[in-house]
Amino acid sequence: MNKFILVTGSSRGIGRETALYLAQKGYNVVLHCSYDVNRLDDLKNEIESKGVQTRTLAFDIKNRAECIRVLTEDIEQNGMYYGVVLNAGIAKDNPFPAMEDSEWDEVLTANLDGFYNVLKPLIMPFIQQRTGRIVVMSSVSGQCGNRGQVNYSASKAGLIGAAKALSQEVAKRKITVNCIAPGIIETDMTGEIPEEAVKQVPMKRMGSAREVASLVGYLMSEDAGYITGQVIGVNGGLYL
Repeated sequence: MNKFILVTGSSRGIGRETALYLAQKGYNVVLHCSYDVNRLDDLKNEIESKGVQTRTLAFDIKNRAECIRVLTEDIEQNGMYYGVVLNAGIAKDNPFPAMEDSEWDEVLTANLDGFYNVLKPLIMPFIQQRTGRIVVMSSVSGQCGNRGQVNYSASKAGLIGAAKALSQEVAKRKITVNCIAPGIIETDMTGEIPEEAVKQVPMKRMGSAREVASLVGYLMSEDAGYITGQVIGVNGGLYL
């Protein structure tokens, strides 16, 4: 297999686990962080130990010009990716009456504009190669909303609409576009999850990053070639 997959936000959490899982399945992986690729050295070494190729990129998904420059240069030097996982994003939670303008702007710019900024320089190369996989990381909060997350829920709901629309535009080119909507997932980024929140999950536990990563792996596979425009939850039965 000589397929490269770009995973944005792969320095930790779901992104890191996704990169490792894809490497385990034999995919070559392009790792990403917002700055200082040295942060990815340990992950790069671990992936290379699995016998696949990897390289690292640093760019700010909020910076459109930087995304275009870095991604275009990488494609020109190394060729187009087989797939991309749009995982990078941020959360800045606050009840809406107390929400700062900056908390709204930063979350929408990173999570929603980031979709456009990363995919815009990639979409024509995808179309030209007439195949590809795009996986967008949304959230159960984007499906159902969540208290204290008006900004985050808006951004993740917007991703669902954008992915569904894009899936219709590129389907005839054998490019699939799907969303994953994780629920409460245990990672080093999660912080302290209130026990009451976990009790709301029918399975009575948090999910693991690997359980999300394995779904990414399936959506990247040839077996998933007829699945597009879908939103698939990894949430233990949780509906907020």
